[in-house]
Amino acid sequence: MIEAGWRLGHRLLYFTEPKLRGDDVAELQVRLAQFGFNPGRIDGIFGVFTQEALSDFQRNCALDVSGTLTRATLVELVRMSSTHTTLSLVTEARDRAEFDESLSGPLVISGQSPLAPLLARACARDLKVEILGDESPGFVADFANVNDAAFVISLQTLKHIDGIHLHYWASYRSHSRRGEQIASRIASGFAQNANLPRVEVTGMALPILRETKMITLHIEHGIDSVETLNALAEVISTILGEVIHRSA
Repeated sequence: MIEAGWRLGHRLLYFTEPKLRGDDVAELQVRLAQFGFNPGRIDGIFGVFTQEALSDFQRNCALDVSGTLTRATLVELVRMSSTHTTLSLVTEARDRAEFDESLSGPLVISGQSPLAPLLARACARDLKVEILGDESPGFVADFANVNDAAFVISLQTLKHIDGIHLHYWASYRSHSRRGEQIASRIASGFAQNANLPRVEVTGMALPILRETKMITLHIEHGIDSVETLNALAEVISTILGEVIHRSA
């Protein structure tokens, strides 16, 4: 609710720790992306990529290059927005082209789930794996971001779930097209095995999906059969091996 209360121009926006968050940051990211300056994910978090994109915008407009949304910068953003009708975002174009920052770190697997060690073991045949326990989303995201993780899988066991819920990053502003594609590939792999439960693929703005700068999937399940969990691990590890090796 606090984040939704901010409107662009109501406050200075700049890089700091803890990071500034809000709908005003998301609006700034959208406007920069419309002009071809890449702020990273449209997530409403003022991070390094947003600072760099804002600095590039200021440089191109002959403004003071501070990386801070000043009144003069806001005036120029609004002025330029009034002359552009396109809604195309450079972030979406990069996503469609599968052009992303090169991340050479490990596959990070987190969560307190019996699937975690099985998936880690299956993936370790081809990939470098870091497995975290039932840590907070913020801890996992910080670890993944600092170590330039190639991919993040977050797992959660929910006994009341009948089947598997597979989530990728999505908000009302944007979504991860590549995350959606990979989640759909995994779901298709599950569907080819008649013994595996049904899977639902949906976009969500969960903290772990929002905070990580790389593609992240969050998997919820209520499965406790070791045989079924091993089958799931094999499908996921096969697809992740193909995706991460192709990106390397």
